[in-house]
Amino acid sequence: MEREGQFIGQSMAFLDAVERTSRAAPMQRPVLVIGERGTGKELIAERLHRLSSRWDEPLVTMNCAALPETLIEAELFGHEAGAFTGATRARAGRFEEADKGTLFLDELGTLSMGAQERLLRAVEYGEVTRIGSSRPIRVSVRIVAATNEDLPAKAKRGEFRADLLDRLSFEVITLPPLRVREGDVAVLSDYFGRRMAAELSWEVWPGFAEHVAREMEDYRWPGNVRELRNVVERAVYRWDDWNEPIGHVQFDPFDSPWKPAGPPVQQETQAPAGGVASPVEAATSYDAIEDLRAAVDAHERAILEHALGKHRWNQRHTAKALGLSYDQLRHCIKKHALTE
Repeated sequence: MEREGQFIGQSMAFLDAVERTSRAAPMQRPVLVIGERGTGKELIAERLHRLSSRWDEPLVTMNCAALPETLIEAELFGHEAGAFTGATRARAGRFEEADKGTLFLDELGTLSMGAQERLLRAVEYGEVTRIGSSRPIRVSVRIVAATNEDLPAKAKRGEFRADLLDRLSFEVITLPPLRVREGDVAVLSDYFGRRMAAELSWEVWPGFAEHVAREMEDYRWPGNVRELRNVVERAVYRWDDWNEPIGHVQFDPFDSPWKPAGPPVQQETQAPAGGVASPVEAATSYDAIEDLRAAVDAHERAILEHALGKHRWNQRHTAKALGLSYDQLRHCIKKHALTE
């Protein structure tokens, strides 16, 4: 996540995960890596491979969620020519490609039950059979699997094979989310900031203003290190004066006052006490409409009253929220004789 093959951080939770990775690397047993998106699961797989005796053999990566169920088994185990429509020639699967090396299976929890059964056999017996063939092929592959799902819970629900989970969990490395890695936000943001500043040919690295550093420390980082990198790089890229500390950071790149208007959301409303429907309710009850213009006016008035109240009668904010010009909003207020 930080740089190919490199881990950056100083928190105890992070260092414990790295130490467990280093300890498990020389073993030839399967390892299961669990972590939220953006925590660096693929980096763990790379470290497990590079610190093992298989370091000079292939590290083959496969995202199990990236292929439709109909192609997963052919991708994993290979196929012979004519095995299915479109299979014009024989093809080795990922297991054969990773022979003598490491196979990293990301998004393991998305595998179908059929693929899980064949994967279990490959792990148990060290052999695979291509689709369309009856001849098993011996392979020596170390499995590293990763997921952001609760596989024990899925196994209890019958959605994941418990025997496969047992076989793959010789060691389970759980990566801490960034929000619990005390002190690592500052370390990582400084690293990514310096790297981006160098890419932009800045002469100096000004760092972040104190209020920006506090904002980043307080943020929850649902996308973890991957999100932090994007936020920091975007903040550096948008900053115009590299002589001054970076004073603004935007966590949501899609946040804008000019967002495209989405489709209207219909909400159910309750009739007021006494059973008398409001003008808006009457307007939305199509059978009750006798005067279209009056119904439209009632609906427009209700929208204006709601928006003005929401924005505490700040007419410029209300106009922007409704997609109107200030003059258009003033005209509507006058038309409906609205008062604060």
